[in-house]
Formats: sequence, structure tokens, C-alpha cells
Amino acid sequence: MIAIAGAKGGCGKTVTTIGLAEAVGRRGTTSIAIDADCQLPNLHVAGGVDRTPTLAALESDAAVESVVQPSPRTSNVGLLSAPESSNRVNFEAALDRLESDTVRTFVDCPSGAGIDVVEPLSAAEGVIVVTTDSERSISAAETTIEMARRLEVPILGTVVNRCESVPQTVRSWTDVPVLGRVPDGTAPLTDEATRAAYDEIAATITTRTAVDGSAPPYDDDLLRTGYDPLDRAFGGGLEPGSMVAVVAAPASRSERFLSETTAVRGTLYLSTERSAANVQRALESVPTATGDPTVRRLSDENGLAEARSMADKLPASSTLVVDPVNALERDGRDEYVSFLDDLKEQLVETGSIGLLHCLNGHTIPSNRTVTTHAADAVFEITAVTPETGATVEHYLSVPKYRADGATTEAIELEFGEERVSPATDGF
Repeated sequence: MIAIAGAKGGCGKTVTTIGLAEAVGRRGTTSIAIDADCQLPNLHVAGGVDRTPTLAALESDAAVESVVQPSPRTSNVGLLSAPESSNRVNFEAALDRLESDTVRTFVDCPSGAGIDVVEPLSAAEGVIVVTTDSERSISAAETTIEMARRLEVPILGTVVNRCESVPQTVRSWTDVPVLGRVPDGTAPLTDEATRAAYDEIAATITTRTAVDGSAPPYDDDLLRTGYDPLDRAFGGGLEPGSMVAVVAAPASRSERFLSETTAVRGTLYLSTERSAANVQRALESVPTATGDPTVRRLSDENGLAEARSMADKLPASSTLVVDPVNALERDGRDEYVSFLDDLKEQLVETGSIGLLHCLNGHTIPSNRTVTTHAADAVFEITAVTPETGATVEHYLSVPKYRADGATTEAIELEFGEERVSPATDGF
């Protein structure tokens, strides 16, 4: 059972509860959205079902299927109203009757931080914290996070409602990955954009959490990139076998980003432009933690064949960096497609990740679209100069991320200085 919580009223908990239940239903899993707010019940209104029967009926011998009302939008999803405020319900006992290995339940918790929130939250196996981008809502969400931690309820992540981008404060929360952003919509349960957002979040919680919803905030099966805000956003890192196109302008901080990714594991760094010595000097000049990668310079005449040969020797759980990949992208299309296919197979076989540095200069290689199409993820690094003339700000956005068939909403992240400790072993 997953609790949907947020101390600020009006942050969108109820619609999120129904939206996720119906998104899980569209993926083929029977699910139930439950209202636990006895004082201000609204799930039946938002969901378009009758007020009764309520959760209280589960304390009797009534059959579950006679109590849960079918969603008007998704056939294998049920909606269950909150009991009258005058009825004292043993939530844990009532919810126990809904426990099933084949049914996923989502519980809409009351607003605030009182005892009426504690009971359903304590009964949950994990919590998703909901917020909007307002300061009051974010502050209230932080209260919910602290409450969940005191109750030792695993925090599966956060959903940000009705906003164009994820606030920096939300991105900086420790061990609270951003599961998704839901845009504003006049009919959020039926609008195409909001339904798509719920579908993506449902895919994430299905693939990143255990069946019982109690997965840790960081998935140990994922591979860290070395950039903590990005890893938090992805629930711990990238899927082993991922191939990433890092797209950036020459004047961006993309090379520093690549340098910092060498800190977390053994890395093979293939350079198409700089000598191995120059790459090593650049790594040593980075003020934050880097690793001790094996660096090789690819020749101008036979770079693609050399890159293929070196990638074939990639050990398990390592990182491959090609910096930049532009020279290889200028080879013939068939040869380059074959290289990417072989590289992807090698990354999957070894459980490694590959970072292909795609520089956007005056001319872009004709095979650039081949790179971004083949990549499992695209990271775009941009530089923004504030109107005040202050220091240039650098951002990383993720317009594409494919994991277990799901593509996440774009995530915008401002570069910070928090880094992991350097790796002790080289490639």
C-alpha cells in the first residue's frame, strides 16, 4: 500500500491518488484508490462516484467487491470513499482486507500533520509526497517528509503538481527522488498531458519499487553517475547497460561533468581530440572529486575501429567515455550504426554505462541524430547568463530517458558542488 501525502491542502493529493491508481490500472494491474480523509473527503467527488459505501464497510463482513466502486474511466480500478467523520475506523484492520499480491492500493492521506494523518501513513509500506511549486506547499511537503522519517515509512519520492518545472528546493531534497511533474490541466484525470505524466510516474514506481512498495530511496541495482542531484532524480542512477548522449556547446561545463563521472567507478576515457596527457592534466585541475581513469587517444584515421576494439575489452560495472564522439559520427552511417549496436550490446553484457560527448559546434555531424536516437538517455547541458550580468549558470536537462520501456519527463538540474568521494580503483 502506498500513501499519497502532503501537509498542504490543495496540493493535488486526491487527484494524484486517483491518477496513479488509474495509470497503474492502464498498465494491467488491478488497483484501488482509497480516501482516508474523514474530515474533508473528496475522492468520491474527484473520481465521479457515489459517497457510499465507505471504508467503514470493510470492518463488517461485506465483500470487498461490493464496497469498492469501479472507476468511470478505467475498468480494473476501484475507488473507495472515506467514512463519515462520526465513524471511528480501524484503518489498519480495514486496509488489511484489501491486501493482495495482485492489487496495488493508493491511500489519499488527510492534509496537515496531526494524528489523523499518522494512522494511514503508519499503515503504508511507502509514501509519495505531493507538492506544488509554491513556498507554502514545499514547506508543508518537508513537514510530511520529516513525519514519514519519524514513523520510519520509506519515502518513495515526490510528485510535483501544476508547474512548468521542478523547483530547485525540491530537487535538492536528500533521498527523495523526483518521480515526475504533472502539468496543470482543466480535467487532470482525462487530459492527455496529465494522463501521460501519471503513466510515466506509474512506470517509474512499478520498475523502481518492490511489489510491496518498500524499495529504498536509492536502488542499489542502478549505477550512479557521480552527480548526486541527477542520481536522486533517477532513484539512484542509471540502468546498467545505458548509453547516454551528453549534448552540449563547446563553452559549456560538459567536460567537467564528464570528469566528475569518473569518480564513482573504473572508467575508460577515449579522447578523439586531446592527448592522453592533456586529458589527465584536465582531470587533475578539476576542483571536485574525479577518479583515475584509463585514458586513450583515438587516431584520426582509424578512430571508429580503435573505439570498437577498446570497448570490446570493457570490464564489468565500468564507465566508458567518448570525448567527443563527433569524429566517430563523421564516419559512414552504416559503419557508425554498427558500432553503436555493438557498443550497446557490450554495455548490457558488462553492466556498464557509456557516455558519448556530443559537441554542438558550428557544424553538427550528419550522424548526430543516429546517436541521440540510439541513446537510452540524452543529457543536454546549457549555460544561462542572468540579465544582471552575474556568474553564468549551468544546467543539465534530460529530455529523453528510456528505462524498462518508460521515458521520463524532462528534468532540469542546476550544477552544484556536492560530489561523491573519488573511486579508489582505476579501469
